[in-house]
Amino acid sequence: MPRSNKCSRRRFLGNAAVAAAGVSLPYFVPAGVLAAAGRPGANQRVIVGVIGAGARGRYLISDMPDEARVAALCDCYPPRTAQILKAQGGLAARLEAFRQRDAERCATYQDYRTMIDRAKLDAVLIATPDHHHVLAAIRACQAGMDVYVEKPLSLTIAEGRALVRAVARHGRVCQVGCQQRTMEMDRFACRFVREGGIGKVSLVEVQNYPGPMQDTDLAEEPVPDGLDWGLFCGPTLLRPHNRKLWVKDEFEVDGRLWRGWDLWRSYSGHLMTNWGGHALDLVQCALGMDHTGPVEIWPMKDGYSGPMRLCPATARYADGTELRFETRRGLGLGGIFHGQRGRMTIVRNRFRAEPPELVKDPPDPAEARVWQGADARLHVRNWLDCIKTRQTPNAPVEIGHRAATICHLANICRELGRKLHWDPQKEVFPGDDEANALRDRPRRKGFELPEIT
Repeated sequence: MPRSNKCSRRRFLGNAAVAAAGVSLPYFVPAGVLAAAGRPGANQRVIVGVIGAGARGRYLISDMPDEARVAALCDCYPPRTAQILKAQGGLAARLEAFRQRDAERCATYQDYRTMIDRAKLDAVLIATPDHHHVLAAIRACQAGMDVYVEKPLSLTIAEGRALVRAVARHGRVCQVGCQQRTMEMDRFACRFVREGGIGKVSLVEVQNYPGPMQDTDLAEEPVPDGLDWGLFCGPTLLRPHNRKLWVKDEFEVDGRLWRGWDLWRSYSGHLMTNWGGHALDLVQCALGMDHTGPVEIWPMKDGYSGPMRLCPATARYADGTELRFETRRGLGLGGIFHGQRGRMTIVRNRFRAEPPELVKDPPDPAEARVWQGADARLHVRNWLDCIKTRQTPNAPVEIGHRAATICHLANICRELGRKLHWDPQKEVFPGDDEANALRDRPRRKGFELPEIT
């Protein structure tokens, strides 16, 4: 079982302040933690490969601390890696540290399987569309590499569990990109709720994030020069190319804004798994449910006339706590916790108690300011620290899997349009073949998950 994520706020602030100043922290390395393949020594830079050179990959590269060297970039569309290496304008400013430090020595690849097989790396950072997360991460684990994988951890419940097994089997450090686990304001507020600060929690409200659209027929378009369309499709159906399936830009169709790959069920759970992955991670943390989940979930259809992918839903934990997905603005990447003594609203990097006097010793506001101008820098640093010390990171794979699972449950119950019972220990829908069939999906030949024993 992972160690507790509790830590001294004073110690965190001290480390974070040094990190924000760009100063490398010294490390105490336990006996036996020496340099070896896949296990760098304390005074070495961690050699990292980045899979996925789109917007998220760029942000994470620019947030890479000095303790790491980005030695390889990979994307199924090579112009994206070229853009990072020869960035101009605002992108160049964001990537300036990388360009000065590592760009000239950085190798490029189109297929992450080739990169993992050939590049001499300590670790990989995975910022691909959701349908590639687990296979890329498992292959990296098999190659002796540690892994940072963006949230949501998985496209399906079954493949998420497969990655949990692979990380344990190969003894790797896996950090999931739920960076709110490293934000001290969120850590404090979740700990406050978890330790009874608002009394027993009866209800948690989160935003009603939309699920994905079923794949639709789009006119076939020529494949752009250089794009490996088959690689982008990966384990999913190889369908005719259309730009709207993979370019994550906002564009208007029939008066509506679309956002590319994360809109479609083949590649993503849409905002339910994307933004919802952050919110549900906070819910799990605050409720002390990191290694379990709800026992039932159902769509709230009465009086609802919109599309099913936006239908409100409610889940219930075994202790009776309800988790409600409702249409509500302002919650963003967090939720409202209703307890016997009051309420606590926890969102990214801030919280509010009602009544305010419930919190006697709030964190110093300076602990929130260390995240200004940083997307995930301190979360990536925590990962690098744990690669060197072999400790458990703030958002380990089991935690990421459990948060993603709740998002998948919400999408599945809305897809089926009925109440579902869930066994969070066995990770099955007891006696429900139709629902169990949606825990996983067929995979195209060449992109099968390896067996993890």
